[in-house]
Amino acid sequence: MAAASPFPKGEVPPVALVAGSDPLLRIEAADRMRAAAREAGYAEREVFDVDARFDWSQVGGSCNALSLFAARRIIELRLPTGKPGKDGSEFIQNYCRQPPPDLFLLILCEDWSKKHEGAWSTAVQKAGLVQVLWPLKVHDMPAWLGQRLRAQGLEASRDALKLLVERCEGNLLAAAQEVDKLALLRPDGRIDADYMARVVADSARYDIFGLTEAAIGGDARRALQMLAGLRAEGEAVPPLLSWLGTQVQALLRAAEARANGGNVESALQAAGVWSSRQAAYKRALARGGAGAAAVAHWQDMLAQCARIERMSKGREQGDAWMQLERLLVCLAEGRARPVLLARA
Repeated sequence: MAAASPFPKGEVPPVALVAGSDPLLRIEAADRMRAAAREAGYAEREVFDVDARFDWSQVGGSCNALSLFAARRIIELRLPTGKPGKDGSEFIQNYCRQPPPDLFLLILCEDWSKKHEGAWSTAVQKAGLVQVLWPLKVHDMPAWLGQRLRAQGLEASRDALKLLVERCEGNLLAAAQEVDKLALLRPDGRIDADYMARVVADSARYDIFGLTEAAIGGDARRALQMLAGLRAEGEAVPPLLSWLGTQVQALLRAAEARANGGNVESALQAAGVWSSRQAAYKRALARGGAGAAAVAHWQDMLAQCARIERMSKGREQGDAWMQLERLLVCLAEGRARPVLLARA
């Protein structure tokens, strides 16, 4: 049985945009489009990685060039930020007005929100297809996993699906890998909670990056859960503080910029915070207050990072893990939280 076409009209359009922050959803959507294009005779593919210094004339030259090997070609633009800039926007709009024959322009974006929409994406929508893949919510995960299992000829009980969701913690790539593993291990097709518990590994994102993201995003419960997971895995405090302290320092620089009438986005960007993450950092800044008080708040948070590191190395008295828990709660809940880091 042939797979359904990813294109609404069943024919390869001249242009398509695939955007989404989850790598698995984005990769699989793009793979389906490439496969459909190859089925239709688009045998050659050229990939361009777009950054701030990208020369858009390269793409124009490739679109206008004749291929020696294939009549139909895929031109793939990898645009992580979802912002092509002035030159890129003009190129895409011109392409969509008069698409070259036998070309399929595939644009892939990792970062996407309403602010990314503009004349160029509207032009893509009119000439071809725009597919925005929003991250799955927790309550959508069981249905998504159930569908993938059924595609492999498997059926899982409600409790088994719940367990798999808990183990993978929203990590779709890990969840997909577990489904593939189950397909190899369970030929009779029926999976209950006991079997799922024995077979499926704990693929939760217990890493410092996810931990910091949860705290800055205001989710104290999840941050503490991840910290407990890292501790159980044998992680030490100093490596965790290295990244966490860097992000607190970024928030301090942004608070200083705001207090001095500067540009918060520029301060965050200079500190290495990507545009896709800046909204969460701005919310964390708001939780820390305003003006000089906010600067003092983030200075204190940074000082506490140094204190916790000294505790972890035996240079200062106190329980480093307990103080790290309190630091994460303060980061997630801001100045409204009455319990700050009491000195040991």
